[in-house]
Amino acid sequence: MIIEDELTSAPLYRDVMRSLESSARIMNANKNVIERLRLPRRAIRVSIPVRMDDDRIQIFSGFRVQHNHTLGPFKGGIRYHPQVNMGEVAGLAALMTFKNSLLGLPLGGAKGGVQVDPAALSKSEIESLTRRFTSELSPFIGSDKDIPAPDVGTNEETMAWMLDTYALETGYSQMGIVTGKPIEIGGSQGRLSSTGLGLVHTMEKALEVKDTSIDRATIAIQGFGKVGLHACIEAHALGARVVAVSDISGAIYNPRGLNITDLIRYKDENRFIKDYPNAEPITNGELLELDVDVLAPCALDGVINEKNMHSIQAKIIAEGANGPTTFESSRYLNQKGVLVVPDILANGGGVVVSYFEWVQDVGWLFWTEKEVRTRLRNIMHGTFDKVWRLSEDPLFTDINKKNGKDLRLISMVSSLHRLEKAMKLRGQAW
Repeated sequence: MIIEDELTSAPLYRDVMRSLESSARIMNANKNVIERLRLPRRAIRVSIPVRMDDDRIQIFSGFRVQHNHTLGPFKGGIRYHPQVNMGEVAGLAALMTFKNSLLGLPLGGAKGGVQVDPAALSKSEIESLTRRFTSELSPFIGSDKDIPAPDVGTNEETMAWMLDTYALETGYSQMGIVTGKPIEIGGSQGRLSSTGLGLVHTMEKALEVKDTSIDRATIAIQGFGKVGLHACIEAHALGARVVAVSDISGAIYNPRGLNITDLIRYKDENRFIKDYPNAEPITNGELLELDVDVLAPCALDGVINEKNMHSIQAKIIAEGANGPTTFESSRYLNQKGVLVVPDILANGGGVVVSYFEWVQDVGWLFWTEKEVRTRLRNIMHGTFDKVWRLSEDPLFTDINKKNGKDLRLISMVSSLHRLEKAMKLRGQAW
């Protein structure tokens, strides 16, 4: 049984529920719909025994939360991180429900993870962990039930192990069981860059409504991993001046703009961006407070909060990570005139192309990278336009005057409209 206190003690889960409740009040949502969305449909907690390289057995805690599947199969990533817990995973699963609804995808929301530091394990230990975790989840996942994907601390190799383990247990290869796989075993062209590329497409639209363009913008990106790295590449290719980036070793800054190609080469040779010669070192905190057109937090949740919100100088915040801006700081920044593009809109590119991959696997018909990128751009631009049009609705006139354009609230209202209608049609609320 899910213990509600365990969920509400997690800051991310509390913030997601506050967004849900605020949106519900604005649109006078059906109370039964909101009650059903407060708690996930299913929460799975498993113990994962792994034989380590030194022959001892170590037990890891694993989680999979399936929040809602009104619109389609559960969908969401698997993360390996020391701070993974049930409350965090539940909050992320709920965000996936709202994100997929907002983006118009026929998918529900889920999330999973293992409480582990993958950097402390050997490759064989990570593989053993992944295979045992998949075995524990196998009754609950499948291409028509729940479709995992990579997230923090996992990658396409992790997904390949999950695919293989599931195939061994079921007796046949079901390519659509996971997304984010290598192309050779059913992965999609364009998947690796999709979240970063989708984020940049959202930046384009946000800058447009601020009467400027990406080729005139200065951008600071916190995080240089799967999301931040590709956001840097794509923004730089469009002419943006990326002035600061960071990874776990620290942050670097060059007001004239970083040479992204050279920086990637340096990271490949040195593992981290620390001591990169063509920029000055700064702290992660200083990066968040730079005076730039766009700040893109692409690491973990809660990095923009009540402690630093008064020092934020960016004109636009595009949330590449899930939940990087707390509820209170997001509201404060809106009132200050900062345009906060929320995670359920800004970082949706990853799940959009995951959906494309799933469709290709089910149909055994694969698209070119150009086709994937064009379809992604259309969905990201179209979703931003939908949210912006809704922001002009008389429903938000007083709110816009009082709080500025709160795109988090407006995106949630748009998402809830679709979910509420679907739940009523299916007889899940009256």
